[in-house]
Amino acid sequence: MNRTTAAADTASPSGNRGLALSIGAFAIWGVLPLYFHILSHVPALQILSHRVVWSVLLLAVLVFGFGRAGDIWRAARGRTLLLLCASATLIAINWFVYIWAVETGHVLEASLGYFINPLLNVALGMLVLGERLRRWQGIAIAIAAVGVLVMAVNGGGAILISLSLALSFGLYGLVRKVVAIDSLGGLTVETVLLVPLAAGWLLYTGSQGTSGFGVSAGQTALLLAAGVITATPLLMFAAAARLLPLSMMGLLQYITPTIQFFVAIALGEPLRTVHLITFALIWAGCALYAWDSLRAARAPAPKTI
Repeated sequence: MNRTTAAADTASPSGNRGLALSIGAFAIWGVLPLYFHILSHVPALQILSHRVVWSVLLLAVLVFGFGRAGDIWRAARGRTLLLLCASATLIAINWFVYIWAVETGHVLEASLGYFINPLLNVALGMLVLGERLRRWQGIAIAIAAVGVLVMAVNGGGAILISLSLALSFGLYGLVRKVVAIDSLGGLTVETVLLVPLAAGWLLYTGSQGTSGFGVSAGQTALLLAAGVITATPLLMFAAAARLLPLSMMGLLQYITPTIQFFVAIALGEPLRTVHLITFALIWAGCALYAWDSLRAARAPAPKTI
């Protein structure tokens, strides 16, 4: 894609719509820690279960409303179903670690994980899919790796939160890249697969008198909203991805961890020297990666005979 094509993609009505959808999705994900912080007295596993249960109800309305149930049923079989079982497990791990990180005051480490994620995606593409690694991409990953090493040496076990989030979401994206189903269908099947466990856990906690549901009208409303909060940005992101160049989406995704970083500061998390060094290295790697992505997107396509 050359400079003229990229500009046309983002200047068109569909490009403007894609830009609005992507910024909206990344902004919602950025402020999501505030939602989990308000519910910090509700165990992370319960919040995760509410996200799954209420999301599947919302998705069911969309699937049947758009007449997609038959298509999804026919697609979610054999190898596709096995891959969706793997992606459902990975997204559940990602959601749980993220909620737990917020509840235990590790939003900074969560932010770091999502800064690492784009660079990890490049590395996974090279190692698993055989994609070529451009020179500046390799340097960007190496710089980020040094930042991770600094955090691991000086920050103790907290780096495991960042790595768990980056790895689980990176592998999730890798699985979804190769699975033969669209975004709405994939997300619907994933949540359906998780519903028995989620609903079972909510029923168990309710029978034990430890459920956070029904404690107060405000808390119940927040838990009910988990479905909308979960599904809406995912669907917005999926729609934006069809309207914007991949390079543009790659740059916009840094909105989320940037907002998370400032949310962590606002919530009073201590910004230690090791955080500053680690983030400086990660940011340098991300900036180099972003520059290389723009450079590659603006380069003229090779002539074919």
